[in-house]
Amino acid sequence: MTTLKTAIPVFNSLRSFREWRMRAFTDGKSVGFVPTMGALHDGHMSLVRHSLEQNDLTVVSIFVNPTQFAPHEDLSTYPRTLEADLALMSVISVPSGVDGASIRIPSAVFAPTSKEMYPSGAVQDVSDQKGAFVEIPGYGSKMEGKSRPTFFRGVATVVSKLFNAVQPTNAYFGQKDIQQALIVRRLTRDLLFANPTPENVHIVPTFRAEDGLALSSRNKYLSEAERAIAPVLFKALKEGEQAWQAGEGRDGAVQRAIGLVESTIESAKADGIEMRLDYIEMNDPEEFDVVNWDTKPGDGRPVILSGAIWIGRTRLIDNLLLGDWERQESLS
Repeated sequence: MTTLKTAIPVFNSLRSFREWRMRAFTDGKSVGFVPTMGALHDGHMSLVRHSLEQNDLTVVSIFVNPTQFAPHEDLSTYPRTLEADLALMSVISVPSGVDGASIRIPSAVFAPTSKEMYPSGAVQDVSDQKGAFVEIPGYGSKMEGKSRPTFFRGVATVVSKLFNAVQPTNAYFGQKDIQQALIVRRLTRDLLFANPTPENVHIVPTFRAEDGLALSSRNKYLSEAERAIAPVLFKALKEGEQAWQAGEGRDGAVQRAIGLVESTIESAKADGIEMRLDYIEMNDPEEFDVVNWDTKPGDGRPVILSGAIWIGRTRLIDNLLLGDWERQESLS
């Protein structure tokens, strides 16, 4: 266990954590799980709150997973703020019991070392990696996977490892990373996970700042001027949603959204801010293929309108879920 002073036990080794987890099994306790890479914010706390409300015990993992970063990405500079993360978790609680007289707080933090998680070693270059990894062929190369071709390989691998370690009753993921969350559901189904089962992988709506920006640990990279224009991605997706609601279909929605981003790029350039569009697209939530049918609000088919932009050195992603998502598994 860590030597940091906190009321929440922090486990750095798999062995010590499994001893704790076995006691929860023996006591018949349900365990909720929130996997994170640390640098926690109110979006993470929303996931923790959902878990506290729905489970006897809640585990939060903090592990910056090297295998989901490509060699040119920001592994070395990704925020690592364990003490601040523990402080944030120490003040969250929810009432429990029939009369709400007692409270639930996070039960444990699993903060393993890279050696614990990758006994054969972990490097960013896929061609140099050794040991067992989980591939997601047919799904991991679409949407976000087109821009980050090794990302979902790393995500699927680390989530499988974490699920094997924690064996959660329920797991919680944010809608901001919608493709990741849906892939995790598919992972649990395809690999026959018992803890959690696919229906117990919960997708929690995106937590936003007052101006609409989706909260992200990488928002810390933004300068004050960059932060001021960062909500443009959400505004662009809302423009696309309006076009879709008006019956303009996929093409109208995507072009309307792209138009707003491109006009903002020009105005940002005049202010000395570098900005570029990665993608804005509409995809189906099953195969992640680009929508190729005449999608309209009344056709009952759920779709994902998503996008990614760069502002300076910071890459931001966001999405909106359109259509009848009751046809998908519940988002909560």
